[in-house]
Amino acid sequence: MLRRMVVGAIAPAEIYSRIMKPQLERREFGKAVLGTALSAAALSAQQKSRPAHPWPPGIKISVQMPGPDPSDEDLQFVNQLGARYVNIPTSGETATYEHFARLKYKVESAGLLVWNIGNSDVHNMEEVTLNLPGRDKKIEDYKNFLRNLGRAGLQYTTYAHMGNGIWSSAPETTRGGARARAFDLKNATGHWQGKDFKGPLTHGRIFSEKEIWDNYEYFIRQVVPVAEEQGVFIGVHPDDPPVPMLGGVPRCIFGNFEGYKRALEIAASPNVGVCLCCGTWLEGGELMGMDVVGAIRYFGRMGKLWKIHFRNVSSPIPHFVEAFVDNGYMEMWKIMRALREVGFDGAVIGDHFPEMVGGPHASVAYTVGYMKALLERANAEFGG
Repeated sequence: MLRRMVVGAIAPAEIYSRIMKPQLERREFGKAVLGTALSAAALSAQQKSRPAHPWPPGIKISVQMPGPDPSDEDLQFVNQLGARYVNIPTSGETATYEHFARLKYKVESAGLLVWNIGNSDVHNMEEVTLNLPGRDKKIEDYKNFLRNLGRAGLQYTTYAHMGNGIWSSAPETTRGGARARAFDLKNATGHWQGKDFKGPLTHGRIFSEKEIWDNYEYFIRQVVPVAEEQGVFIGVHPDDPPVPMLGGVPRCIFGNFEGYKRALEIAASPNVGVCLCCGTWLEGGELMGMDVVGAIRYFGRMGKLWKIHFRNVSSPIPHFVEAFVDNGYMEMWKIMRALREVGFDGAVIGDHFPEMVGGPHASVAYTVGYMKALLERANAEFGG
């Protein structure tokens, strides 16, 4: 009776406030807890379904070294930047197991780690991409390269599948008059390993998309068993630039998002994934079929994203100039945030640096400092 009197003396709004609202709040809190638990469970299940990587968690800042044998001063520079990993290019007589093992020891003796050692002799192989004479020899060379990496204890390499090189026009300038690579579709030509590729047809005819796909499948099906046996992960770099056809050669596989998806399905291997060059992806713009952040989320959640080339450009094709990381048309914070969001655990490096006053170290230091600041911000947002 007393309770009824007390309640009756209170306005309906007050009754809701004192009795109903706390109950609803507890209910909503319960839903929130349950939702958080379910989200955590879903994320855990997603992470468990991703392929296991042989490297530690977390985003790694890496620095491209001059090849084929970085000096003690080069390695000291990386330590001064506060980076931990290095990438080293090789070719010819330096692309051997003995040299790889020696480089690994040298780098680790300086308190650093090797993310990857490249071999430009088996990178952008026109014989493989276009089925030219010498194709099988090149594929054997690539498989031996993977065996040498595995034997040396190296677990990642970048591969590119372009049939007529990287295309550029005359250098132009970006902020402050810094000289930088440029591309103008009207007068660009291709280059790779000292060889020039000029239009209208770099190899005397137009290749069909089917030929390009067939040639890729022929290559990747032979390579996958060796990569898996050796424990080497292959990240495929986008075609640079991703123009649909250059010099009669379609860039239909690694020149767009759908091509990448199909290529990974054909490979059907946990050891074949993506080296996502942000600059190249930005060059393609709408032609890529997916923006760069969307691509990071898609491939990152698959656990197929292993290396990021962190660079910016002035605009998409048909004309662009490579820019400083903070001076292109992309806000690079969005890229670093997306990487942290998907739990990316590979390496992020700068490349194709505009030429700053002070020599090559100046532009590298500027880029690494910028990347480190963005990573610190992303880690703070996502909790360390």
